[in-house]
Amino acid sequence: MSYMLPHLHDGRQVDQAILSEEDCVIVIVFGHNWDPTCMRMDDVLCRIAEKVKRFAVIYLVDITEVPCFNQMYELYDPCTVMFFCRNKHVLIDLGTGDNDTITWPIQDEQEMIDIMQTVYRGARKGLRLVVSPKDYSTKYRY
Repeated sequence: MSYMLPHLHDGRQVDQAILSEEDCVIVIVFGHNWDPTCMRMDDVLCRIAEKVKRFAVIYLVDITEVPCFNQMYELYDPCTVMFFCRNKHVLIDLGTGDNDTITWPIQDEQEMIDIMQTVYRGARKGLRLVVSPKDYSTKYRY
């Protein structure tokens, strides 16, 4: 996981991060420090952190260090990105059937910025489910 982004080291810190921000989207990456998938995603998030700081705050959580959310959020993938706003989990319809999380590394910086902006705009309107600007259901077409 990136050393440039803030890490949350226990469940209380995760809860406080979700509760503390009223006007921003909280982006939490649940993963492992050693996982290559997480490292790719963290690299993209580190590069865009300065660009999205007006409307999003990014935190990293190592799920081996903070296991209390693994069962609650069903964290079984190596890297899971979740969005929160005003103490609520914001769901995002990516076209994959899983509206809770992003479980693969998004390599394009602008794609990730667009997703965060969509979540921010929807959350500001009070929506609990927003539709992604890109449909990922055809990403792995054979």
